[in-house]
Amino acid sequence: MPKTVISDTSTLILFDKIDEIGLLQKVYSELITTSEVAEEFGEKLPDWIKIQAVSDKKYQWFLETQVDVGEASAIALASEFDDVLLLLDDLKARKLAMQLKFKITGTLGVIHKAKQMSVINKVKPLIDKIVMTDFRIADNVIHEFLKLNDEL
Repeated sequence: MPKTVISDTSTLILFDKIDEIGLLQKVYSELITTSEVAEEFGEKLPDWIKIQAVSDKKYQWFLETQVDVGEASAIALASEFDDVLLLLDDLKARKLAMQLKFKITGTLGVIHKAKQMSVINKVKPLIDKIVMTDFRIADNVIHEFLKLNDEL
Protein backbone atom coordinates (compact mmCIF):
# COMPACT_ATOMS: atom_id res chain seq x y z
CA MET A 1 0.00 0.00 0.00
CA PRO A 2 1.34 3.47 -0.80
CA LYS A 3 2.83 5.45 2.07
CA THR A 4 0.72 8.52 1.27
CA VAL A 5 -2.92 8.72 0.17
CA ILE A 6 -4.25 12.05 -1.09
CA SER A 7 -7.93 12.62 -1.71
CA ASP A 8 -9.81 14.99 -3.97
CA THR A 9 -13.18 16.40 -2.96
CA SER A 10 -15.53 14.12 -4.89
CA THR A 11 -14.45 10.95 -3.08
CA LEU A 12 -14.85 12.62 0.31
CA ILE A 13 -18.24 14.07 -0.58
CA LEU A 14 -19.57 10.78 -1.91
CA PHE A 15 -18.46 8.73 1.10
CA ASP A 16 -19.95 11.43 3.35
CA LYS A 17 -23.26 11.37 1.40
CA ILE A 18 -23.61 7.62 1.93
CA ASP A 19 -22.54 7.89 5.60
CA GLU A 20 -19.39 5.84 4.98
CA ILE A 21 -16.56 8.40 5.31
CA GLY A 22 -15.11 6.23 8.09
CA LEU A 23 -14.51 3.50 5.50
CA LEU A 24 -11.69 5.62 4.07
CA GLN A 25 -9.96 5.56 7.46
CA LYS A 26 -10.47 1.81 7.82
CA VAL A 27 -8.85 1.22 4.43
CA TYR A 28 -6.06 3.83 4.50
CA SER A 29 -5.66 4.88 8.18
CA GLU A 30 -4.76 8.44 7.25
CA LEU A 31 -5.52 10.68 4.29
CA ILE A 32 -3.98 13.95 3.25
CA THR A 33 -5.77 16.64 1.33
CA THR A 34 -5.42 20.33 0.60
CA SER A 35 -7.15 23.39 2.01
CA GLU A 36 -8.77 23.86 -1.42
CA VAL A 37 -10.34 20.41 -1.17
CA ALA A 38 -11.36 21.04 2.45
CA GLU A 39 -13.06 24.26 1.36
CA GLU A 40 -14.88 22.49 -1.51
CA PHE A 41 -15.98 19.77 0.95
CA GLY A 42 -17.69 22.51 2.91
CA GLU A 43 -17.80 20.88 6.35
CA LYS A 44 -15.26 20.06 9.04
CA LEU A 45 -13.14 17.11 7.95
CA PRO A 46 -12.50 14.26 10.39
CA ASP A 47 -9.27 14.60 12.43
CA TRP A 48 -7.63 11.67 10.62
CA ILE A 49 -7.66 13.67 7.37
CA LYS A 50 -4.63 15.95 7.42
CA ILE A 51 -4.61 19.20 5.49
CA GLN A 52 -1.35 20.12 3.82
CA ALA A 53 -0.48 23.08 1.64
CA VAL A 54 0.97 22.66 -1.83
CA SER A 55 4.55 23.97 -1.93
CA ASP A 56 4.70 24.62 -5.67
CA LYS A 57 1.75 26.97 -6.24
CA LYS A 58 2.88 27.71 -9.82
CA TYR A 59 2.54 24.03 -10.67
CA GLN A 60 -0.90 23.97 -9.06
CA TRP A 61 -1.97 27.04 -11.07
CA PHE A 62 -0.74 25.36 -14.24
CA LEU A 63 -2.81 22.26 -13.41
CA GLU A 64 -5.83 24.50 -12.80
CA THR A 65 -5.78 25.29 -16.53
CA GLN A 66 -6.75 21.64 -17.09
CA VAL A 67 -8.84 20.53 -14.08
CA ASP A 68 -10.71 22.23 -11.25
CA VAL A 69 -8.99 23.82 -8.25
CA GLY A 70 -9.48 20.90 -5.84
CA GLU A 71 -8.25 18.31 -8.31
CA ALA A 72 -5.31 20.52 -9.33
CA SER A 73 -4.29 21.02 -5.71
CA ALA A 74 -4.51 17.27 -4.97
CA ILE A 75 -2.41 16.39 -8.02
CA ALA A 76 0.12 19.15 -7.26
CA LEU A 77 0.41 17.92 -3.66
CA ALA A 78 0.88 14.34 -4.88
CA SER A 79 3.88 15.49 -6.91
CA GLU A 80 5.61 16.29 -3.61
CA PHE A 81 5.61 12.65 -2.46
CA ASP A 82 7.43 9.55 -3.70
CA ASP A 83 4.99 6.73 -2.95
CA VAL A 84 1.51 8.21 -3.35
CA LEU A 85 -2.01 7.13 -4.26
CA LEU A 86 -4.50 9.71 -5.51
CA LEU A 87 -8.23 9.29 -4.85
CA LEU A 88 -9.98 10.83 -7.86
CA ASP A 89 -13.36 10.17 -9.45
CA ASP A 90 -13.47 12.83 -12.16
CA LEU A 91 -12.52 11.29 -15.52
CA LYS A 92 -10.57 14.31 -16.77
CA ALA A 93 -8.56 14.49 -13.53
CA ARG A 94 -7.93 10.72 -13.59
CA LYS A 95 -6.62 10.92 -17.16
CA LEU A 96 -4.32 13.82 -16.26
CA ALA A 97 -3.02 12.02 -13.15
CA MET A 98 -2.34 8.87 -15.20
CA GLN A 99 -0.47 10.91 -17.82
CA LEU A 100 1.64 12.24 -14.95
CA LYS A 101 2.30 8.62 -13.88
CA PHE A 102 0.43 8.72 -10.56
CA LYS A 103 -1.25 5.69 -9.02
CA ILE A 104 -4.95 6.44 -8.82
CA THR A 105 -8.14 4.92 -7.57
CA GLY A 106 -11.63 6.22 -7.00
CA THR A 107 -14.68 5.48 -4.93
CA LEU A 108 -15.25 2.04 -6.47
CA GLY A 109 -11.57 1.18 -6.00
CA VAL A 110 -11.79 2.09 -2.31
CA ILE A 111 -14.90 -0.07 -1.89
CA HIS A 112 -13.22 -2.98 -3.71
CA LYS A 113 -10.13 -2.64 -1.49
CA ALA A 114 -12.35 -2.56 1.61
CA LYS A 115 -13.88 -5.88 0.58
CA GLN A 116 -10.47 -7.40 -0.21
CA MET A 117 -9.31 -6.36 3.27
CA SER A 118 -12.51 -7.81 4.83
CA VAL A 119 -13.43 -4.37 6.15
CA ILE A 120 -16.83 -4.92 4.51
CA ASN A 121 -18.52 -8.20 3.59
CA LYS A 122 -20.41 -7.00 0.52
CA VAL A 123 -20.06 -4.13 -1.94
CA LYS A 124 -23.66 -4.16 -3.16
CA PRO A 125 -25.17 -2.31 -0.17
CA LEU A 126 -22.71 0.55 -0.76
CA ILE A 127 -23.40 0.55 -4.51
CA ASP A 128 -27.12 0.72 -3.73
CA LYS A 129 -26.50 3.79 -1.53
CA ILE A 130 -24.35 5.44 -4.21
CA VAL A 131 -27.02 4.89 -6.87
CA MET A 132 -29.43 6.87 -4.65
CA THR A 133 -27.12 9.93 -4.84
CA ASP A 134 -26.43 12.19 -7.81
CA PHE A 135 -23.16 10.32 -8.52
CA ARG A 136 -23.31 8.78 -11.98
CA ILE A 137 -22.14 5.23 -12.59
CA ALA A 138 -23.04 3.42 -15.79
CA ASP A 139 -25.10 0.25 -15.37
CA ASN A 140 -22.45 -1.81 -17.18
CA VAL A 141 -19.79 -0.52 -14.74
CA ILE A 142 -21.95 -1.53 -11.78
CA HIS A 143 -22.51 -4.96 -13.36
CA GLU A 144 -18.76 -5.50 -13.92
CA PHE A 145 -17.95 -4.22 -10.44
CA LEU A 146 -20.41 -6.62 -8.81
CA LYS A 147 -19.02 -9.45 -10.97
CA LEU A 148 -15.45 -8.53 -9.94
CA ASN A 149 -16.51 -8.78 -6.31
CA ASP A 150 -18.38 -12.10 -6.79
CA GLU A 151 -21.74 -10.54 -6.02
CA LEU A 152 -23.68 -11.42 -9.17
